[in-house]
Amino acid sequence: MKERFGQPGLTRRGVMAHGLAAAAAGLAAPSILRAQSAAVKIGYVGSLSGIRGIFGETEQWTLAQIQTRLAEGLMVGDRRIPIELVIRDNQSSGARSASVAQDLVFRERCNLILAQDGEAAFAVGELADSRGVPTLSSMMPWQAWMFPRGGNPVDGFPYTFHFFGGSDGALSNFVQMMDMVPSNAKVGTLYVDNPPGQGLMNPETGLPAFLRQGGYDEIAAGPFQVTTNDFSSFVSRFAAEQPDILSGFMYPDHFIPFWNQLRQAGVAPKAVMMSAAFLFPGAVAAMGDSADGVATEVFWSPAFPTASSLTGQSAAELAAQWETETGAQWTQPLGYGHAMWEVGLAAIAAADDPRDPDSLRDAIAGLDLNTVAGRVNFATSPVRNVAIMPLVGGQWRRLGGQHPYALKIVNNASAPEIPVEAEMIVMSPS
Repeated sequence: MKERFGQPGLTRRGVMAHGLAAAAAGLAAPSILRAQSAAVKIGYVGSLSGIRGIFGETEQWTLAQIQTRLAEGLMVGDRRIPIELVIRDNQSSGARSASVAQDLVFRERCNLILAQDGEAAFAVGELADSRGVPTLSSMMPWQAWMFPRGGNPVDGFPYTFHFFGGSDGALSNFVQMMDMVPSNAKVGTLYVDNPPGQGLMNPETGLPAFLRQGGYDEIAAGPFQVTTNDFSSFVSRFAAEQPDILSGFMYPDHFIPFWNQLRQAGVAPKAVMMSAAFLFPGAVAAMGDSADGVATEVFWSPAFPTASSLTGQSAAELAAQWETETGAQWTQPLGYGHAMWEVGLAAIAAADDPRDPDSLRDAIAGLDLNTVAGRVNFATSPVRNVAIMPLVGGQWRRLGGQHPYALKIVNNASAPEIPVEAEMIVMSPS
């Protein structure tokens, strides 16, 4: 296998932060092995740095695992397919993503592109479809991937594919968790005024519609700008209305000051289900003891009854390996970062000629694969080019274990195959 890494991309510093200096040495420079002319070239682009770098925190470790596995190529039956990797960091930038897309499609002429996040998927998508380059993406609701690009569930796209849960799945889990908490049926909401936040606050398709259907009264405090750090007007509204539940869309850098101001005002909700704010353990730990019981959508967990088609590892074993080797707590993107390679390599193995774009596209479209993230089924999906993945609801609990908080699944109504780990609790007012 030959690897080629753009700058900035995988760095020694990023991997050494988790005690993986040896792996980084192999990743930071091109392999001394000569690429064979028949190699299948896989381009990868993701947020390995920048404002969304936390979503790529586990990616460098996963890429090191993949590099080792593909060192001698991909074995398919009794034949060996040489693989060349081209890794690029989009730096969490739309402009950088567009530049990387041009590079992977035109200069590198990749046979397959793997886009780790939404920023990368948008930039690569249009170009890949127009130039006939099969592309896989994940880590954003499938509706947010499809509709802004002008797609629809019937026609899909020519060469781009996506696997992830839907925003409807996340919102259904929120309302189902609300039903588990005795409350006054008042839900205070606030949202970042950006495209994801605007989608979630949409009165017809977003959280407001789900709250109405569930019999809840929404106390909409309104959207706020991404640069906001003073939430006093929102706090005043909630102090007057006293909703027992809070929900919406906020990043950790927003939620923590908002939460501190809310508690100073004496507002003590019984439940908080906030999209994006509680995906990562560091943000939850920063809230101290008051975070016990905050709830979030769960798209992957070691509790998932799944296993890797590449390594045979269970979800729990993959998370344990990450924690043992890095000393860091597992995070949800770990499972999807691994599954991305499962799907991509399965398509290469299934294609009659993985160097032919139509053959590789057809192989992706025909996949029905059990992965560590769950079943990735493009073959019989009701949405063309999309494999709809399971979503459940979880609560962060202070249980006195190795880490300050543990994410436990409390609702599996939409995915009963995933076991519930704990009962939903009411948050403490203190």
